[in-house]
Amino acid sequence: MKQEKFWSVRSLVSAATIAAGVMTGSMATSQEVIPMLACPLGCGVVQTNTVLAARMARDDSDILPAAQETPGFMYNVRAMAEEARWKTTVFGTEDTVIQAAFQGGREGLEKFMPQAVPIKFKLLFGIGGVAQGKFFITLDPSIKSIEDLKGKRVSLGLPTQSDWGMAATLLLEHGYGITDENTDIRNVTPPVMTQELIDGTTDAALVALLTNADNDLWWTNDLASKIEASGKEITYLGVTEEAIDAVNEEFGMTLIKVNVPAGSMPGQKEDFLAGVNRAYNAVHPEFPEDKAYKLVMAVHKHGPALRDTGTGFWKFWSEATMIDGLSEETAHPGAIKAYKELGIWDRAADFSPVRYPEK
Repeated sequence: MKQEKFWSVRSLVSAATIAAGVMTGSMATSQEVIPMLACPLGCGVVQTNTVLAARMARDDSDILPAAQETPGFMYNVRAMAEEARWKTTVFGTEDTVIQAAFQGGREGLEKFMPQAVPIKFKLLFGIGGVAQGKFFITLDPSIKSIEDLKGKRVSLGLPTQSDWGMAATLLLEHGYGITDENTDIRNVTPPVMTQELIDGTTDAALVALLTNADNDLWWTNDLASKIEASGKEITYLGVTEEAIDAVNEEFGMTLIKVNVPAGSMPGQKEDFLAGVNRAYNAVHPEFPEDKAYKLVMAVHKHGPALRDTGTGFWKFWSEATMIDGLSEETAHPGAIKAYKELGIWDRAADFSPVRYPEK
C-alpha cells in the first residue's frame, strides 16, 4: 500500500486561504455560516470541512460550513452540551464518544468523560472508520499477542484522546484484564510513543489506521512509515472478538470487528482483527432540518470530486461511508430526508447501526 502524509499543513493553509477568499466574496449574498467543530490542526477534519466550504461557496449555497479547530472529539461532545450551540453548530465525533458522553462520570469512564452529556445527538453523515487504539504494535519478537502485554511497558495515548487513549484503555482492561496496576502503562502523544517504540523504551504502542465503510481502503500516517524505516520487524497484535464484545457490552458501545488484510500496513505479513469505531459529523436534535438536509446533499454532490483529490477524510468518501451506522433512531430527520430523496436510505440497513446506551 502506498504510504503518504495524510494531513499536509501547507495544503490545509492553502485550502483555508481559498475558502476564506470565497467566504469573503460570498457573505454579500447572505450566506449563513454554520460552525463545524473539528479537532486539532493536523487531524484531517479541519481540512476536510474547509474544502467542502469552498465547493459550497462556489455553488452559491445559502449555508456555508466554517471549520473550527478544537482540542478534539472528546472536547466537542462536551461543548455541545451548551444550549447556545444546539441550533447552530455541527460537530465532528465518533459513535463511541457520544456513547461515552451519555454515561460520563460512571465507573470506568470517569477518567475520560468526567461529566455526563446525556443527549441523543443526531448523525448527519459518516466520514470514515477509525481503528487506532483497537489493535497494538510491537517490535519485540517474543510478544505474540495482546495477552503477552501484561506486566510489560505499554504506551497509549492521552485520556483526552478518544481512540489513542480511551478506546485502547477500555480494550486492555475489559478485554484482557490489563491495567496500570499490573502493567507499566504510559499515556503519551502518538509521536512520543512512536519514538519510544523505535528506541526500545516501550514494548508496545499504537499506530494510526483508518478505513472506509466497505473496508477496502486502508490508510496510516507517516509515523507508521517511521517505524518501518527503523528496519525492525513489526508485529501487529490484533484484538479478539471477545475483547470487542466485552467493551461493547460493558459500555453500550458499537465497536465493529474488521479484518485487516495482510499488506494493508507497513511490514504487515498476516491478517489481524481490529476494532473499528465510526466517525461522523453530528448535530443536536434541535438543529434545523433544512440545514441538515442541505449539508448532506452538498456532501453527496461534492464527495466524488473531493475523493479524487485525496484531501483529508474525503479519500474515504462513498455513499456507503455516509450512511454506515445511521438509522431512524440516530440520524437527523433532515439527513434522512436527503438520503431518501437520493435513493440510498435503504442501504443503511446493510450496516450495523449506532445505538444510544442505556443510562
